[in-house]
Amino acid sequence: MGYRFTNRTGGVSTGAFSSLNLALHVGDEPALVLENRRVLSQEIGEHQYMEQVHGNRVVIVEAVSDEPPTADALVTGIPGVALAVMVADCIPLLLTSRVAVAAVHVGRKGLMNSVALGAIAAMREIGASEISATIGPSICGRCYEVSKEIFDEVIAVHPAAAATTQSGTPSLDLPAALERVLLAQGVSISFDRGCTVEDPALFSYRRDGVTGRQAGIVWL
Repeated sequence: MGYRFTNRTGGVSTGAFSSLNLALHVGDEPALVLENRRVLSQEIGEHQYMEQVHGNRVVIVEAVSDEPPTADALVTGIPGVALAVMVADCIPLLLTSRVAVAAVHVGRKGLMNSVALGAIAAMREIGASEISATIGPSICGRCYEVSKEIFDEVIAVHPAAAATTQSGTPSLDLPAALERVLLAQGVSISFDRGCTVEDPALFSYRRDGVTGRQAGIVWL
């Protein structure tokens, strides 16, 4: 069992996508992205990506495929099948247990549609009892400025998300809210800290607009 969070270094992409961009959908040269994925596969083995749509669909993966399933959470109980979630501000949530693992894409919409709870339920159906979570680098509460309408909508359901920017405007702390959700499920939590906006070694859509994607990867 293990996991890894990538950053933007160590690949072959250039310009706004420099250098370990793992996403094919952001405007980077496909050949360079595939080379980046190949480099990563040499380090950790083949891994399954997904077509992320800010939904709450959970897909059980039995073998790595070149056809990424449309989902925002992947779960497997098969040793050696690595699962990847790509992000550039959203939370890469990795869930582990003795019998199953999951890679989950948790942005604002994912928090609201309870995608993490769906992944936990799928793991428990496989037989997972004690589940641990690692919350990877994402946009922090100081940087995730939102409108008052979005702020009110989210904190009505997740009050722990309430935050403000350094200038005092409404913002959301998604990791804090996700932590409460996971603790309520009896999931133990660790953090791989880092703000995507503040750390130039990480891709950030909020900071750069045109940019690549890093990944959280987990395996049994």
